[in-house]
Amino acid sequence: MQKTPYEHPFVNHLLEHVANDRAARAALRRTLGRTPGEAPEAFRYVVPWLPNPCSEQVESIYYLVAGLFAYHPKHTSEGNMGAHLRKLAGDDDNAKERIERRLVAVMRAHPHDLPDHLRRLVGILKAKEIPINWHGLMGDLLNWDHEERFAQKHWANSFWGGRSSKETESDASTGNTTQSDNISEEETE
Repeated sequence: MQKTPYEHPFVNHLLEHVANDRAARAALRRTLGRTPGEAPEAFRYVVPWLPNPCSEQVESIYYLVAGLFAYHPKHTSEGNMGAHLRKLAGDDDNAKERIERRLVAVMRAHPHDLPDHLRRLVGILKAKEIPINWHGLMGDLLNWDHEERFAQKHWANSFWGGRSSKETESDASTGNTTQSDNISEEETE
């Protein structure tokens, strides 16, 4: 049974109604670098989608995702920020080192500092025309301060992990394993 990808209703709204609307994207880009109340022209695109009740942190995430989406509306249903940055770095060790520093900085960031870090990362992805999984980013940000830090761990696994899940599934079906596949959990702890 195949896992259904996560879809957030607000991101569906952005994809369906904002992606091709230049005025909406302009209004939402004005939210970047501002608190939610400082760009009232964006209210009509965000406020109807806010949960009720809504904490300041959750409200800020909705505006952040809307602003970043408006800045770079290219979407993919695959991967997460770690995977996108790994694709960006490619096989260039110097690029990977620079991107790695940015990734570590964003994963270490307090939720109040995320907008600046993410705006830079999204700008780099935009410059290289690498699409973003907006559903995944929304879910990750909504869970950013979870005590188990699973969003950050997921990004780290996607950036530094050895192979994609598709490669692993393919090897499992053919019986191929690598030396790293044979390491027990006790050896890695």
